[in-house]
Amino acid sequence: MKAVILTISDKGSRGERIDTSGPALEQWLGERGVATAALEIIPDEETQIAARLIHWTEQVAPHLLLTTGGTGVSPRDVTPEATQRVIDRLIPGLAELMRLRSLQITPRAALSRAVAGIRQGTLILNLPGSPKGALENLEAVWPAIPHAVAKIRGDQTDCAIP
Repeated sequence: MKAVILTISDKGSRGERIDTSGPALEQWLGERGVATAALEIIPDEETQIAARLIHWTEQVAPHLLLTTGGTGVSPRDVTPEATQRVIDRLIPGLAELMRLRSLQITPRAALSRAVAGIRQGTLILNLPGSPKGALENLEAVWPAIPHAVAKIRGDQTDCAIP
């Protein structure tokens, strides 16, 4: 499996903060045999986020594209809107599961507006900006990810769990 990680952070993109979420996700994925094809930091600009999601899905065609940051309720948090602009199909159950698991840790998880969906054969997941939150959310949905990626990529085998 191949992944791209896109960090959404005004301060990170200006060099005012060191991004630790992207590298933490890259390491976590690597431990599970997933190669990270690209790691990028961009500002919280809806048009730019949407353009980068399109670029990565069309130019690299990763199995999985993770965004980290911009999923909350502040005025600059526009990652879900940018993602919804470019995806072909929503997968609400993944976002619901991430929020459900996070609610067991913090009541602030109810403020997450993260979405999950498919764009041209790539599964896109919006994760929180903190390394802890990003990893907790990815861990929550990981058991379903390999199956989802296989199905998105055209696997025709039976979905029944033996």
